[in-house]
Amino acid sequence: MDLSNLKPAEGSVKGQGKRIGRGQGSGKGGTATRGHKGAKSRSGYSKKVGFEGGQMPLQRRVPKFGFTNINRIEHQGVNLDTLQKLVDDKKIKDTVDFETLMALGLITKNDLVKIMGRGELTSKLKVSAHKFTASAKAAIEAAGGEVVTL
Repeated sequence: MDLSNLKPAEGSVKGQGKRIGRGQGSGKGGTATRGHKGAKSRSGYSKKVGFEGGQMPLQRRVPKFGFTNINRIEHQGVNLDTLQKLVDDKKIKDTVDFETLMALGLITKNDLVKIMGRGELTSKLKVSAHKFTASAKAAIEAAGGEVVTL
């Protein structure tokens, strides 16, 4: 072992590629491979998202349409078949409330919950939610359960 055969560890040194902008003698000086003039030759240049070279961008060419109701209230839907599956998996016993649904990851803390009528419910459950569809309410009561509106 001597100084003539020292090498860095395998994979520790990467080839850094061409050294750009280090004088005319390097062959990569002057414009430093950026060409002449224009936005791309300047420092700090970054293309805006959706920029199409000055052409009117797609998001401005396409018309806006429809109506957005600023007073709309969004509810997170939970179906009866989901509740039945949770009962079958022994994740819920006899009551379903906001905290239970949140703990199971079906809703987040800021959601409003609406119980929907897809599927069948065979278990007797006491269900608490902000809203119920008529079919869900009927199915829960038919199974001997109780509906509580928050």
